[in-house]
Amino acid sequence: MSDNGRFSSRLIWIALAIMLLIILLRDMSDFFILGSKREPAEPRIVEARGDLAEDEQSTIELFENSRDSVVFITTHQRVMDAWSRNIFSVPSGTGSGFIWDDNGHIITNFHVIKGASEAMVRLADGRDYKAALVGASPTHDIAVLRIGIGFQRPMPVPLGTSRDLKVGQKVFAIGNPFGLDWSLTTGIVSALDRSLPGEQGRVIDNLIQTDAAINPGNSGGPLLDSAGRLIGINTAIYSPSGASAGIGFAVPVDTVNRVVPQLITRGKYIRPAMGITVDGKFNDRLTSMLEVSGVVILGVGRGSAAEAAGLKGAMLSPDGEITPRDIIITVDNRPVDSVDQLLSIIDEYSVGDTIQVKVLRNGQEIDVSVTLQPGE
Repeated sequence: MSDNGRFSSRLIWIALAIMLLIILLRDMSDFFILGSKREPAEPRIVEARGDLAEDEQSTIELFENSRDSVVFITTHQRVMDAWSRNIFSVPSGTGSGFIWDDNGHIITNFHVIKGASEAMVRLADGRDYKAALVGASPTHDIAVLRIGIGFQRPMPVPLGTSRDLKVGQKVFAIGNPFGLDWSLTTGIVSALDRSLPGEQGRVIDNLIQTDAAINPGNSGGPLLDSAGRLIGINTAIYSPSGASAGIGFAVPVDTVNRVVPQLITRGKYIRPAMGITVDGKFNDRLTSMLEVSGVVILGVGRGSAAEAAGLKGAMLSPDGEITPRDIIITVDNRPVDSVDQLLSIIDEYSVGDTIQVKVLRNGQEIDVSVTLQPGE
């Protein structure tokens, strides 16, 4: 291509660029001119919504009726400064709870107040009270606090039952997740009779599983049914991240209603017991060797309910060999295949109740009546 051709080509490209720039500037000037023109304007008219759906109204009423019965709990620990030797009170955690009765008793989880030197309870109206620990049952993850309410007492949460719960029925959780006070989440009963490891190596049984969003801070708050009745205490979540993953657990209210009166009266829970010695890990190995399902009675306490009923413990030979005599296979016709299951079933009764125990002895099934005694 000649120099004249190259020059002409460049002129054409320069002309095209200039034209494009002119068009762009004209459009931008139009934009700024239009933007500078002001027109009168009014807020848009709100469309009429109509009545709330029936289920929405029911949920709103449930929350408004239950909110005042739920409390926000903050705990503190006393720590000593290694340099000055001064003792300070530092925040250690938050949780939820609810009003149990007209005497100022508050129910929460044991793990909410575990290790705390003091706890503060905030009511829905903003009043703060220093709480006293009345009693706790670590094996049930239940604790009872008490505050002194002189007037304007919040109503206790209405009591329901957990024995007739069905998978699929609606549930409502109120609590203080991540310190965001008085939050409501909804869901359903996802499963029943779940078990989780608890304090002191014991398993917490008969838990309610729910998909209602439960997060740290919800612990100790109430799980309610659609009638606004208490059916459980939100106690734990299953989540690798520590946040709600749609799997939460609650201690059933029937357990709460059995344990709490003892905590208020005695400060601790006295388990019903038969007066026998059993061992979970050893039992698994022994029953596997014997190819049986049940709980081997290793020992029977002197003067115990088991001795009075005629139950027999295992025999120990001089060379250390154990020979089982009585193996518990059912309690009130309910099969027993582990120590935890046996303890869980017995825990559903009260001291003084009589239970029917079926044992395997020398290959024969024998029925024995045992009147439960106070346990340790």
